[in-house]
Amino acid sequence: MQFQRLRLVGFKSFVDAAEVQIESGLTGVVGPNGCGKSNVLESLRWVMGANSAKAMRGQGMDDVIFAGAAGRPPRSHAEVSLTIDNAQRRAPQPFTDSPILEVSRRIDRGQGSTYRINGKEVRARDVQLLFADASTGANSPALVRQGQISELIAAKPQNRRRILEEAGGVAGLHTRRHEAELRLKAAETNLERLDDIGRELETALNRLKREARQAEKYKKISAEIRALQAALLYVRWNDARLAAEAAAAELRAADASVAETTTAAAAAQTAALAAQ
Repeated sequence: MQFQRLRLVGFKSFVDAAEVQIESGLTGVVGPNGCGKSNVLESLRWVMGANSAKAMRGQGMDDVIFAGAAGRPPRSHAEVSLTIDNAQRRAPQPFTDSPILEVSRRIDRGQGSTYRINGKEVRARDVQLLFADASTGANSPALVRQGQISELIAAKPQNRRRILEEAGGVAGLHTRRHEAELRLKAAETNLERLDDIGRELETALNRLKREARQAEKYKKISAEIRALQAALLYVRWNDARLAAEAAAAELRAADASVAETTTAAAAAQTAALAAQ
């Protein structure tokens, strides 16, 4: 991976836009103490995805923004852009076909950082994997800061292993494996949760089946009750109808008897009057 240009705006002491051309061979930044040489290296680490404010010699990540000086107000944001030559198409997908890669990171005070590759917003992890696949990155031993030589000499075995992995070009693979393991663990957790949900649903289904059987039994008994009530009402209606018909027949018979009695009484009265 060949770096071509580093551009800084508002990063630490670089209040104005500054550009460092990185040519083939050896490129050096020379100057007295306090001129910002370390800031150049830190800007390179920062744009490559460094997420430790301590590594940037600050208390918080906002400390990388120019804080102001005599006659110069503080900046509200900082941005670093790194231009990379990808003529050999060694960048991972989806950046393989781009001959030039421009990786930029911008931080707004109190709002956090945003990353872009060729103008397209990406995740911090995408930027870190891009450099990890190229055996470099924000934590690469190739980027030597002040006091790091003594730290490497006294490094723990796991730190030495990390250095060897980066030198061997497998750091990106280990990073991807770690992410795959995290996704696999998350998938296993989701499967266990699905098993729990499945058991809960099975219990609910069995309960609903019991309730459905009870509802079906209730509907059947209710239908039988309605049929019996209808039959009972019919019997009562029929009995009432027969009683009404019988009463009507008795009424007609009584009316006929009254009529006969009235006729007989009238004839008797007529006979009595004739006898006088």
